[in-house]
Amino acid sequence: MALDDNLSCSEDMNMSGESLIVILLVGVIAGWLAGQIVRGTGFGVIGDLIVGIVGAFIGDWLLPRLGIQLGVGMAAAIINATVGAIVLLLVVRLVRGGGYWESSSWGRRWGR
Repeated sequence: MALDDNLSCSEDMNMSGESLIVILLVGVIAGWLAGQIVRGTGFGVIGDLIVGIVGAFIGDWLLPRLGIQLGVGMAAAIINATVGAIVLLLVVRLVRGGGYWESSSWGRRWGR
């Protein structure tokens, strides 16, 4: 492959304004959904966006390694990012320590 071929490939990789809006929308929705599932509340718009975008990277890396293919489209992107965001939040909770579960009635009920 010649050097000119590599340059023309990199020039073709442009992100349109619509693509950026879709990425941000998927990130906010996925972060909010993951916050609802794991924590019971969202993290605010900026927090949801960060959790959702990082979750999308985790989901893009993890799901194919598990043999899970969701297909293409907006719904698949949201599900993928949500699964990744849930994994992210569970790992953060594991590293930080119990958090919500320790202060809930479940922890008190089981003798903690």
